[in-house]
Amino acid sequence: MTTRILTGITTTGTPHLGNYAGAIRPAILASRDAAADSFYFLADYHALIKCDDPLRIQRSRLEIAATWLACGLDAERVTFYRQSDVPEIPELTWLLTCVTAKGLLNRAHAYKASVDKNVENGEDPDAGVTMGLYSYPVLMAADILMFNAHKVPVGRDQIQHVEMARDIAQRFNHLFGNGREFFTLPEAVIEESVATLPGLDGRKMSKSYDNTIPLFGSAKELKAAIARIVTDSRLPGEPKDPDNSHLFTLYQAFATAQQQADFRQELLDGLAWGDAKQRLFELLDNELGDARELYHQLITKPAELEDILQAGAAKARRIATPFLGELREAVGLRNFSSEVKSAAPTKKKSSKTARFASFREADGAFRFRFFAADGEELLLSRPLSNPKAIGSLTQRLIAGGPDALELREDEGDQFTLWLDDECIADSPRFESADALDAAMLRVREALATLVE
Repeated sequence: MTTRILTGITTTGTPHLGNYAGAIRPAILASRDAAADSFYFLADYHALIKCDDPLRIQRSRLEIAATWLACGLDAERVTFYRQSDVPEIPELTWLLTCVTAKGLLNRAHAYKASVDKNVENGEDPDAGVTMGLYSYPVLMAADILMFNAHKVPVGRDQIQHVEMARDIAQRFNHLFGNGREFFTLPEAVIEESVATLPGLDGRKMSKSYDNTIPLFGSAKELKAAIARIVTDSRLPGEPKDPDNSHLFTLYQAFATAQQQADFRQELLDGLAWGDAKQRLFELLDNELGDARELYHQLITKPAELEDILQAGAAKARRIATPFLGELREAVGLRNFSSEVKSAAPTKKKSSKTARFASFREADGAFRFRFFAADGEELLLSRPLSNPKAIGSLTQRLIAGGPDALELREDEGDQFTLWLDDECIADSPRFESADALDAAMLRVREALATLVE
């Protein structure tokens, strides 16, 4: 079975060595897997959330496109496109926005961090918060769901957004699927082995810290950057500690096992820091030299880059255009030339509905169970102090509705229910991921029967 993998690159800056080791190099290697159908896009709509400098975004789009191609991305093998060249994505964003609960977006980490910072500074909670920042997870969901990606490689700070995409997909499938699963439920992939490089000062390499090593600067610029790497005061001839040297960590990310072993021994034998930096320069220059030359050729030929991206967009739209047509049909945005059907009669509510049942443990603690209409136990609460707490919690769950439920997978065979960053209930255990996903959907469907 072919696995569809999707990766987006926000166009707000110039790629540096940390981007290359942490994202670009592993993604390009993964794209060569015969079992992978890879989608790579320049997330320029996302860039508008973070940057209001048109020239910076324009330049960044050019630099990032050239970087990926120079590093070996095969545009014929993968689907490589700009987000803004696929108009179906913003239209899908609106369709998904209309089924996404505000409560879900209220929990997004980026939004909560902005609110917390404003409150800490004594400002209005939403000061400076744009709708772009607030609804960012819906646009990301559209990026993923438009192409029904199975796997989405992300950093840990983005896991929540992939989980939100799953929630939104489930909601849309439930409302409009009529037995069909329009959207595949995506899975976040965390590459534990991918290098996180230290910068010149030892902190994580980041433009925010101004401690980066340029990816495709000249050899002279590369050497000058490496010369600024902070080291300790040990003199030539004195043993160095490789395990506490971020210069050695940088070397490790690009060296073979034998090169690492040799360099480690040289440091232990007292290699001077200046000579060690020269070794790192030679290693990186050898790794990046050919790609650097190709990058500078591509930068001077923007029309060729444009042709490649337009071809990629056309390839992406061959999937997106008909699929969006199906989604428009599903939600009722249909052509008048097709058969116009009268609305189906409203179904009477079943006499049986889902229900909460509270009880008291032998130790005096109170709990509740949540049952589906057919009597299946879906959730068991954590111990609570009194019956009023149960009533308050269950009323809040009902008022929030199924879209606001925060369900989290736990250890792969169970999920938990959270409210205000506190776990309040657990599911039974399940034998498979599919059974777990189906149970999470049943919880939402069951709660929906209690919402007026």
